[in-house]
Amino acid sequence: MTSKLDQLKQFTTVVADTGDLDAIIRLQPVDATTNPSLLLKAAALPRYAPLLQNAIGQCGGDLGLACDLFGASVGQEILKVIPGRISTEVDARLSFDTQATLARAERLIGLYEQAGVGRERVLIKIAATWEGIRAAEQLERQGIQTNLTLLFSFAQAAACADAGVFLISPFVGRIYDWYKKAEGRDFVGAEDPGVQSVTRIYNYYKANAYSTVVMGASFRNTGEISMLAGCDKLTIGPALLDELAASHDELPRRLDPLRVESVPRLPTLDERTLRWQQNQDAMATEKLAEGIRLFAADLVKLEALLLARLED
Repeated sequence: MTSKLDQLKQFTTVVADTGDLDAIIRLQPVDATTNPSLLLKAAALPRYAPLLQNAIGQCGGDLGLACDLFGASVGQEILKVIPGRISTEVDARLSFDTQATLARAERLIGLYEQAGVGRERVLIKIAATWEGIRAAEQLERQGIQTNLTLLFSFAQAAACADAGVFLISPFVGRIYDWYKKAEGRDFVGAEDPGVQSVTRIYNYYKANAYSTVVMGASFRNTGEISMLAGCDKLTIGPALLDELAASHDELPRRLDPLRVESVPRLPTLDERTLRWQQNQDAMATEKLAEGIRLFAADLVKLEALLLARLED
């Protein structure tokens, strides 16, 4: 029997959640995603040293621009070895500022286009806050497609679909982490709260003919991946991709647009309702805030690394 990874690729687009070119070349995903934490790791790799230096040389002392230059340069290198798209993230510190998010997204797309990369090969990653969703809605109208990340609640997913965003990245593992700590027990298979969250979103989207792509993210084990086989896309780190490649157990399809039951479409959420529903979900509230803080902290570390080189 073929490997679990090859079986998964038959009904799910596999996306590499890494900036490690060697791993991407070995595992042959269709797309790839990056974030500030992955860019910080990439900055420590010798193969990216010239890209760091180039970003410093072009930024004119603007560390925010240097980070964008480096992120877009890493993305360009990854695009040379994948057939699909790269997701590049907007500064997490702008998560509550629609206009600043728009400006940064447009700058990132501009950097790619200046390098000869068409916008059809890039997704702009934005945190799924109210402000981020509104920015994504405007970007989609401009022909800039988006990936709404740090998505932990059904309310966030419903708001993204109504805004017409291209793709969402509902997290699995971080939801699992929260419930494991809160309830003091493990979760396996279909009882995993992260798996349940993505399954509910997927079924709601398909039942109501939303075009927004569902890309499960943040996995802790291959069991979670197996339970979401059939999801539109799954973004997976190299270690778990290697595990899937090494296993030859049967991998049945779990999610299928032809097998979803009817689910009523909800009324469009306004700002007040989205914020209230998010507030009522302790896990989603805590994990969204934590995710933004962690991405922002790693971006600050990347800026410090760039500043140190700038001052050399």
